[in-house]
Amino acid sequence: MRVAIRESAHVMNTVYYETVDRMQKQGVDPEYVIGWASGFLHNPKREEQRVSEAYEAGYAHGQDKNTDGFASWVRK
Repeated sequence: MRVAIRESAHVMNTVYYETVDRMQKQGVDPEYVIGWASGFLHNPKREEQRVSEAYEAGYAHGQDKNTDGFASWVRK
């Protein structure tokens, strides 16, 4: 049982870190990246006055474990 938990945690860590790394290297809006990471980790949302459109989109994609939804948030 412990081995299965470790393998599951390793897969989660790999997906999380590889996705965040890819978004940062491609120049994704930092608010989207923060939102995605928060949603992926099931953190509570920010207070309403601190939420942006990019954060909301990232949070929703993170909750869905969507690792490819960031293309429209790449900064030019």
